[in-house]
Amino acid sequence: MKDLQNKRVLVTGASRGIGAAIALTLAEHGADVVITYQHSKDAALKVIKEVESKGRKAFAIQADSANAEAVIQSVEDAVQLLGGLDILVNNAGVGPSGMLADMTLDQIDSLLDINIRGVIVASKAAIPFMTDGGRIISIGSSAAERVSVPGMSVYAATKSALLALTRGLARELGPRGITVNIVHPGSTDTDLNPAVGDFAELQKAMTSLGRFGKPDDVANAVAFLASPQASNITGTGIVVDGGANA
Repeated sequence: MKDLQNKRVLVTGASRGIGAAIALTLAEHGADVVITYQHSKDAALKVIKEVESKGRKAFAIQADSANAEAVIQSVEDAVQLLGGLDILVNNAGVGPSGMLADMTLDQIDSLLDINIRGVIVASKAAIPFMTDGGRIISIGSSAAERVSVPGMSVYAATKSALLALTRGLARELGPRGITVNIVHPGSTDTDLNPAVGDFAELQKAMTSLGRFGKPDDVANAVAFLASPQASNITGTGIVVDGGANA
């Protein structure tokens, strides 16, 4: 299905895992893609080659999502490379850092700067360039709606903040036909949270399906929200967690 034919997409933090799956899936639907990465240049270039093998244009931009100036520049560079912007996927993020009482201020700042400020700054930078009828899709977490284990309080707070941002931006951008939504992954098999990791069995037991999700599961939800079929869906979220929050 090529329902995103020639759409111009920026996916932040997409050198691996969920972000890479999103970039590849949107390319399969016909989109040209720019991805950002922080350190993993080789992995990012691999994603670019895979996108190009699908017959689509692809570019990689190095950008630290904790650095507001770098985020703004990456959006502007993506617009120049693609000739415009139709879809922004705010995927870049960092994970849990432990119990609040034990966290350092640097750890807290990293979560806030990347998971909240980075998304706000990228969205603000993208809005003036985005075509009417465009899409802003952020990657949240099932923890935004239910914190099931200790050690996730600040992380969960950052993802809940994205849900509020999504609802507010949906109101602001609705007159232009731009939809704003969020996808909440649960336990997903990536190198940061492998399905065979130390806490994998506990996570599997918490789901209704008894298994981890795959990055493609999240990517497919993003592709749907980016598609014309989702044109009347805005200001809301899709939870892709295998029923963990059921």
